This record gives sequence, C-alpha cells and structure tokens, in this order.
Amino acid sequence: MNKHEDFLVEIGTEELPPKLLWDMAQAFENAIRSGLTSAQLEYSDSKSYATPRRLAVIIKGLSTEQPEQHIEKKGPAKQGAFDLDGKPSKAMQGFLTSCNTSIDKLTTVSSDKGEWYLYKAVQPGKATVDLLAQIVSEALKKLPAERAMRWADHDHKFIRPIHWLLMIFGNEVIETEMFGHKAGRYTFGHRFHHPEAIKIAQPNEYSETLLKKGWVVADFTERKLKIQQQIEALAQTLQAKAIVPESLLNEVTAIVEWPVAVLCRFEGDFLKVPQEALISSMQSHQKCFALTEVDGKLLPFFITIANIDSKRVDSVKSGNEKVMRARLSDAAFFYQVDLQTRLEDRLAVLEKVSFQAKLGSMLDRSKRLSQLVVFIANQLHANPEMAERAGLLSKADLVSSMVNEFPELQGIMGRYYAQHDGEATEVAAAIFEQYLPRFSGDNLPLTLTGRILSLSDKLDTLVGIFGIGQQPSGSKDPFALRRAAIGLVRLLIEKQLNLDLRELIDEAAKLYANKLPEPQGAKLVMEFCFERLYSYYQEKGIRSDIVQAVLLKAGTNLLDIDRRVQAVKGFRELPEALSLAAANKRVHNILHKNANGVRFPAVNVDLLKEPAERDLYQALQIKCEESQSLLERQAYQELLLSLAELNQPIAAFFDDVMVMCDDEAIRHNRLALLQNLRDLFLQVADISVLQA
Repeated sequence: MNKHEDFLVEIGTEELPPKLLWDMAQAFENAIRSGLTSAQLEYSDSKSYATPRRLAVIIKGLSTEQPEQHIEKKGPAKQGAFDLDGKPSKAMQGFLTSCNTSIDKLTTVSSDKGEWYLYKAVQPGKATVDLLAQIVSEALKKLPAERAMRWADHDHKFIRPIHWLLMIFGNEVIETEMFGHKAGRYTFGHRFHHPEAIKIAQPNEYSETLLKKGWVVADFTERKLKIQQQIEALAQTLQAKAIVPESLLNEVTAIVEWPVAVLCRFEGDFLKVPQEALISSMQSHQKCFALTEVDGKLLPFFITIANIDSKRVDSVKSGNEKVMRARLSDAAFFYQVDLQTRLEDRLAVLEKVSFQAKLGSMLDRSKRLSQLVVFIANQLHANPEMAERAGLLSKADLVSSMVNEFPELQGIMGRYYAQHDGEATEVAAAIFEQYLPRFSGDNLPLTLTGRILSLSDKLDTLVGIFGIGQQPSGSKDPFALRRAAIGLVRLLIEKQLNLDLRELIDEAAKLYANKLPEPQGAKLVMEFCFERLYSYYQEKGIRSDIVQAVLLKAGTNLLDIDRRVQAVKGFRELPEALSLAAANKRVHNILHKNANGVRFPAVNVDLLKEPAERDLYQALQIKCEESQSLLERQAYQELLLSLAELNQPIAAFFDDVMVMCDDEAIRHNRLALLQNLRDLFLQVADISVLQA
C-alpha cells in the first residue's frame, strides 16, 4: 500500500520585494501543486508561508511513490515501417531507439487511415524523493519576479541572494543542491531576535517552531491579522479610527517577521496642510497608518509597525517621529510653494507635459475638455460657463510640486488650490470629481459639473487612445481604458444622464481634429463601451440574454437602455415570458424565411378567415393604441406587462391557424399580421433571444 508523508520546502533569502511577496508565495505553492499533479503524485492539502526572508510550502499527505506508469506511444505506419529489403526504415529505427525496445515487442493498431505500430509498456512508479527536487526547481523558475540577479561568484540567478535551502519529506532530507546550497533540515529565525539555525525535525513542526524559537510569524495571513488587530487596539486607546488600505497592509505584512505596532505622534501645526497630503506622505514614504476622528478628521498620531520587540520602545518611537517630521515638513513645504501660483497660471506649463505622444500635450487636452464639457452642459441644461472653467483648469494641478511628489493626489490638490484661488465651489469640486470613480465600487461625482467633467475626461481618453489604435489587448491596459469605460457607463446610468453615447463619442472625436488616424476609432469605442455594459449588468445579477435582447433593438442612449433592461428583467420573471419568447422566436424565423426583409401591406381584415387570427388582430389593435403613450413616457415595464396579455391569443393563433397556406393572398395577410406582432415587441427589445 502506498504510504503518505508531509513535505516541506523553504527557500531562505535576502529581503524579498514586499509588493511581490504574497503573489510569489501563492505562485510557488501553485507551481509545486501543478508539478505534483503532473507527476501523478497524490496529496491531501497544501499551505504556503512567506516572510521577507523566506518562501515555504508544506504539502500534506503526499504519496511516497508514483503509481505504475502506463506508457503508450504511436509509431510509424506499418506501410512505411520497412524498406524493400524488409529492414526497419529510418523512422522505425528512430522509434525503436526512443522506446528502447525491439520490433517483436510492438503491437499494431488499426484506424480508418491504415495500420500503425504501437509501443505499450508498464513501468513501476518512481519514488517521490527522487522527483521532488526537480518539481521544486521548476516551480522556482515560474515565480513572478523582477529581474533576477547573480551574487558572489555564482552562475545561478534568483530575485534575491539565497542563503539556505530546507527540504524534508517525512523524516528524510531531500538530497539535492540548488543555488549553491545543499538541502538540509535547518531554517533560521528572526534576523535580530534569533539569527541562529533552527532544526526542523518534521514538516508539521515548521510554523510552530519558528514562532516559539525563531521569533518569526511565518504565516502571511496570520501575520497580517496580528498587525490589523494591533493597529485597531492602539487606535482604540485614542477612540480613533485607523486608515488601513489593503495594499498598504499587505506591503507592511511583507516587510516584517515579528510585527510590533507602535503609536507615535507628530506636531499639530502640520494639520494646516491638507490631510490627504499628510496621509499620502505617511503611507507612501513611511509605510505608516494614519489615525482620524470618527468624522474623518486627521489626528496628529500615526502607527508604525516595527520588526522587533524592542526593550527601548521610546527610542523606536522617537526615531520614527523624527523621520516622520522630516517627511511632513517636505509636504508642508510643497504645499506652501504651490499656493504661490494660481492654477490658471500653471496652464502654460501644461504645454510641456505630454498626454500621449500622438495626441499632444496636457494643455491641448485641457482645451478639448473645456469645449466638450460645454457641449454636454448645454444638453443637460447645466451652467456652461462653470463647466468650461472646470474643464480648462482640470489638469493644472499635475504640474504642482505636491502632485509631482504624490501622483495619487491629482484632482485632490487641484480642489484645494482652486478653493484657495477663489474659484467657484462647483468648479473646485469638479476638478476633484473628474477622476471618479477611481476604482470598482467607488463613489460617483455629486455635482452636475463634476459629472460632466468626469464624463468628458473619460470620453477624451477613450476616443483619443482608440483613435491611434492603442486599444487594450489581453491583460494589457496601460491607459486604464476598461476602467474609464465602466466609469462612463456608471455615470450615464446611475446618475441618469439623458445623453446619446454615439453623439458624445462623435463630438469628442471631432475635437481631436485630424490627429486620429484610425478611421474606425469611434465605432470601436462604442463597441468597447457596450462590452462593458454586459460586465456592468452581470455584476448586478442581470443575465446576458436580457442585455442582448435590449441591445439588439435599442439605440445608444444608455439611460434609455437601462430602463429597457430593467423592464425586460421584470418581464422575464412573468409566467408567460418564456412562451412569449418562444413565440417571438418562431415569428422571427417565419418572417426571416418568407419575408426576406420585405414589408407586407397592411393587414386586410376581410382576409382574416379564422376566429383565432381575427382575435389576434383585435388584440394587436388594442395593444398598438396602448403602446403609443407608454412609449412616449418610456414606460417599458408597463408596456411589456401589457403585451404579456397577448400570450393566449398568440398561442391560439399558432394552434388553429396555418400561416403558410396555399392561398397567396391569405398567406401574405397572415405574415403581415405576424409582422405587426413582432413590431409591437421590438419597440422595447427582441425578446426572441431570451433563454430558458
């Protein structure tokens, strides 16, 4: 019976890149699992560990050997396997050599293309200990990493210099050498608390031994939770709220092995600087966590995560406060310098900042935006002067000292500087809101001018980049066009902006004059945005066939499209929905086959011979009259609910009436009746595509 043991591998390194650590740990585990699966080695579970100085994986319940290997190789065709003298051809000789066998051990197999030689063999499975080194070696090659480096006088390369290698299977050390190190059963603890070697007798002792002897919390998730709990505990002492971005928490977790949270403070005078700038400085430069009051107002405190349990906590605290003071002084200096120049006076500098090599400068972009916002403002009956001013100043903060130091503050600092310059409140708000939503689920602009500017910003980017043929491909999206498109979709629908997307795209393209060489650019932008519509509705739990039903017949006003989608969604839940969808599909197929796009004359009442067709005609007449006022009010849900009442007369028609009768006049009259039926439903959507 096949036995099972636990397997542990640990790679000890110099400090690994913190932003990559978690991804590397996951990739290492997945690659080892993949290697084991390829080798047909069974196991029960796996777990990865990662600290700044180590990557480790434990495989639980790993088989000690492979199962028998059933080998089957197809050889040359029987017809060409021998020459005229009856000797094996070169193809046959090569096949025999590759299989290390002789002709008498081959079998033949027949197919419709002839007979072929076949080699079959059963080989005993290899011992797992003989396979693990190669599996680990291949897994390390697949890690997502920056440029690999060489160290000392070695030829091998890795993302960071490697200092030790631990590989044990059960009680046994795997006999191998990698990166100049022989595998052993020793790991090393915390660089300062326990730099000595630590023996690992069994894989299942790994995490606990490092924790108790080595001062190392090896489990990334456990370490992350400890950090979060310590931060919350310290914040609670001030009845404050800690700002803990997930990305920063992950990065800090990847920097420390033994996390100790320390509460520090800074001088209250720094609070005169916009708090977003102070928070960015704390997070970007010092990897610290800011504290705010419950209402979000910044407090003069921060939390740093030390990688040591120091007996001189005051020294750790004062050292961090000293460095933080210097960082915040820089931010205060940038802010004071920036206030000396009005946003309007920065416009000339924007001419030296490129938006994109083929699309001109940021000044060109600002001018386009100032025109596009006026076009949109006029359609929405907003204040065009306000919108034009916001569009012109929208990118001016990009050349400020603060945004140059902290690019994530673009728009945020622009709002502060606009307020300082005495610009209208809505102009200042719009400069900030142009970038909303910044990420999935983010807030949308609150002000109308902000919505208009945000919409214009996204349109200008999409039209410009598509216009020079640099649309996203695969996972590459350097201009964040997918985010721009989904933001545009959300703005139009959720803020109920009654605008035609095609008109907006055409106007944005017109403002580029002759700079867009891609003739299909506007069309591609439209298709790209409609693709995002499917994703948008999918997140809201709306089926793609519902969206398809609407897009097949709706125009390009997304607000109108959304109303239709919601109507079809409600219709889809009716008991009559599927039978009506099937009937519409049947009508579509009949007309497609027999009408060829030709419109039949109006229905001739005198040619309606059967009671079922007369009933359907009367019902259609009533619904046609009802539909006019409902369409004018865009009451699509009411209209579909009304049309659902046609289910019975439609069913009776198909049960009792032969559409394709021999009499041509009657046949055409019935086809005209079906055209009327189809037209009624197509006023809202093509429900024939709805699926069960």
